[in-house]
Amino acid sequence: MALPLNLQPDEASPDWLSKGDNAWQLTAATLVGMQSVPGLVILYGSIVKKKWAVNSAFMALYAFAAVLVCWVGWGYQMSFGDQLFPFLGRPNVAMDQAFLLKRTFSGFLPNATMIYFQFVFAAITLILIAGALLGRMNFHAWMLFVPLWLTFSYTITCYSIFYPNGWLYKMGLIDYSGGYVIHLSSGVAGFTAAYWVGPRATNDRERFPPNNILLMLAGAGLLWMGWSGFNGGDPYMVSTDASLAVLNTHVCTATSLLTWLLLDIAFFGKPSVIGATQGMITGLVCITPAAGVVQGWAAIIMGMMSGSIPWYTMMVLHKKIGILKQVDDTMAVFHTHAVAGSLGGILAGFFAHPKLCRIFYLTDKWEHYIGLAYGLQSGHVGAGFKQMGIQFLGVAFVVTVNVIITSIICLFLRLFIPLRLNDDELQVGDDAIHGEEAYALWGDGEKYDGSKHNSVYGMEEFPMNAPKAEA
Repeated sequence: MALPLNLQPDEASPDWLSKGDNAWQLTAATLVGMQSVPGLVILYGSIVKKKWAVNSAFMALYAFAAVLVCWVGWGYQMSFGDQLFPFLGRPNVAMDQAFLLKRTFSGFLPNATMIYFQFVFAAITLILIAGALLGRMNFHAWMLFVPLWLTFSYTITCYSIFYPNGWLYKMGLIDYSGGYVIHLSSGVAGFTAAYWVGPRATNDRERFPPNNILLMLAGAGLLWMGWSGFNGGDPYMVSTDASLAVLNTHVCTATSLLTWLLLDIAFFGKPSVIGATQGMITGLVCITPAAGVVQGWAAIIMGMMSGSIPWYTMMVLHKKIGILKQVDDTMAVFHTHAVAGSLGGILAGFFAHPKLCRIFYLTDKWEHYIGLAYGLQSGHVGAGFKQMGIQFLGVAFVVTVNVIITSIICLFLRLFIPLRLNDDELQVGDDAIHGEEAYALWGDGEKYDGSKHNSVYGMEEFPMNAPKAEA
């Protein structure tokens, strides 16, 4: 078949393009996208009270769509474009055809693939923040919060840590797949935003049972399986390191879930399904900054720690520390993401294997990327302690940026719009906010109204307990 006159043979498949890498990267990005839509949409919509199911699910769905428009409009270039500051790129549109078809900054991929892959990471970060705000945030305020936070907070940490020109990347910070950029950021930002938005209604805060635990598990399952793309896609190639990252991810997660489960049984006497789900999440989060740079035995140890330390902060310290008790963090994102994410980052600095780091970062600089454990073993003690120092510096940077910028955004927004729903809306929930309900089924405590519940046979009244017609 003849080529169109304006198309060169190498434009569709240039020499630098790896078809295998590109296929996997697009697949990995889609897996990460499915963690959000439908994964977290289902999880949020089912883990809350029935009256908040629609609102909670829709906060996630809206964020996914809004982030994409902002991402291609200016966010991607601010995160991975020409330097404006050592911690931020220059805003620019990322939809020019010539740019989209060029090779990206790392790997054998076109820019279009990298934009898509990095978008799903940005989107899930905002959706995780939403988890701290479920059950009371004004949806219109959320609509404005999403683009503002993406623009002024996410881009800074992303450029600094993920992009090769970022100052923390150059310093040698280990963040394999977003323990800092996604999870520590969302945990701190969610907790900070929850402080400014205020708590749920008193009756909701005291009792907030899931409306559907089976659906919650379905959403959690999508989250877990989607993490294969989350951590397996960050080498930007089909590599042995990607395979290791995927296996380590699932091993750590399973260990963390079981650890949390055993602690629940030991201290509370019952195996909690919600608790096991929390343990699953903390395992996924903890391994993320280290997934492809630690050995399997280290992933198991990290799973044990991610199933116990966040459990302790959530079940014990949360009741003793004033600021934790004061802030209404609906999904406990501070514990499951901020604590677990910082824990994973610090453990990455301890367990990172020099050889695996060189495979991932494609560098032979021995003074970078040496976990403290291997620094002690090989005699490079100074390099090991330096790596730990860099990891702690990364935690401090991400926490500071997110507390300050998230606070500024919330204070700015509340000048124009209430951050929290009013008391009447808090009591009603979905129907007051969206005019829709998740489960519009007759028999949910309401009296039968024949004018509303017509039968499929077109009869005006057909009571549910009416006798069946004789044949």
